[in-house]
Amino acid sequence: MALQISETMITEEDYLKGELESEIKHEYIDGRVYAMGGAKKQHNRLTATMGGEIRNHLKGKPCDSYQSDFKVRVGTKYFYPDVVVECDSEYNNEDYTEHPIIIVEVTSESTEKFDHTYKLDVYKTIPSLQEYVILEQYKARVDVYQRDGMFWNLHTYKLGDTITFESIGFTIAVEEIYDRVDNNDMQEYMRKKR
Repeated sequence: MALQISETMITEEDYLKGELESEIKHEYIDGRVYAMGGAKKQHNRLTATMGGEIRNHLKGKPCDSYQSDFKVRVGTKYFYPDVVVECDSEYNNEDYTEHPIIIVEVTSESTEKFDHTYKLDVYKTIPSLQEYVILEQYKARVDVYQRDGMFWNLHTYKLGDTITFESIGFTIAVEEIYDRVDNNDMQEYMRKKR
């Protein structure tokens, strides 16, 4: 979770105006504002790879992907996921989406629990969301929560596995997602491949 910067409540309108002028990003949860910390190299590699691969896959299709600077609105909450896929241009908004079909979060030590609990519970309430993806930064592990009617199924993937994102018909190997990420799992995997 990011650092809360104000004990006083602010309106959504004031939050959205402030974000337009702010040099740092803030998430907004029910009237409270939380400053976002800067992402490190491994986090940025995972975000860029996942976002880039999805973006390439979506060329010529009616969906768009966004990275890090595009908000998701859920009721009176605004989050900055690492990657978002939106397919419904009918609800086009320049600052946020309320209709994502895929949300990707890259965890850090400070956000891992929050991403797996609070954000998971909030994101599950989005009617359009089909897949919520959590990429671990310090190990090669991908948790994919997929909607199955009214239920959500968790699938965990590791190096050697391939993931299919059904909502956009996109398949990728875990090894490709973690390409150039320097963690113990990748180091060991690459040693064994030689």
